[in-house]
Amino acid sequence: MKEKKPKNAPKQSKQPDSQPLDKRRGIRTEILMSEAMPKLTNPVLIEGLPGIGFVGKLAADHMVEELKAKKVAELYSHHFPHQILINKDGSIRMLNNELYIFKDPNKKNDLIVLVGDVQPMTPESQYEVMNVILNFAEEHGVKQVLTLGGYGIGRITDKTRVFGAVTDKRDAEGYKKHGILFGVAEGSILGAAGLLLGLGKMRGMNGICIMGETHGNYIDHKAAKKVIETLSSILGIKINTDKLEKKAKESEEMIRKIEEESRKGEAPVSGMMELPKKPEDLSYIR
Repeated sequence: MKEKKPKNAPKQSKQPDSQPLDKRRGIRTEILMSEAMPKLTNPVLIEGLPGIGFVGKLAADHMVEELKAKKVAELYSHHFPHQILINKDGSIRMLNNELYIFKDPNKKNDLIVLVGDVQPMTPESQYEVMNVILNFAEEHGVKQVLTLGGYGIGRITDKTRVFGAVTDKRDAEGYKKHGILFGVAEGSILGAAGLLLGLGKMRGMNGICIMGETHGNYIDHKAAKKVIETLSSILGIKINTDKLEKKAKESEEMIRKIEEESRKGEAPVSGMMELPKKPEDLSYIR
């Protein structure tokens, strides 16, 4: 006898590389739809998952909040860390990534925004999960990918610069007018911010990684604000950054106190959230 699905059961996106959700086997890598996908106009995929300075995550989360983007799907994966989160009310939830939709009132570029708790833990799992995300994006007409992150320099700066890396060098000139610097940032782009561009390029998608200059050891609202302002200029969509500005001033003052006390050999100021200092602990350097 065929089992009937509940009327409000989440729909599964067609994902060739994922395995169907089976309660007896647990979660695999799967995108579960919570809303029907609207028709999109020239959609752009924007990624902002946790990475260095939490710059990309802060920027993408802020954008989703300010634009009142609509959540349409959740991505779960057995490649995420083996833990659950405890909510404020005492309930639990699985780690996940989420996909939001913003319909551009100017009808220029609708946005698919990828945010979430974590990134996959191994190189193999990064490839699998990013391919599932790109399958989803491709299925809904995405031809351009913008990834957001931080570029760690190990010190505090008065003026935050924004660096870029593009899939097609011919695009760099157009992005320069938005204040993005090219040929300055060196090294590699690890995790989602890099792989979505690299794998996307193989599928014929154009893209850019927008990197806000950051210390690297602290959560950086100032760099996130700069990335949002740059992204807003590129997309032609106004995004208010007042909340990030306030947080940036608070955290920057705290960081300077920590740096000063560290030089004196004193204990850090309590209450400041600090990221891992060892290079090997910085799993996602962008």
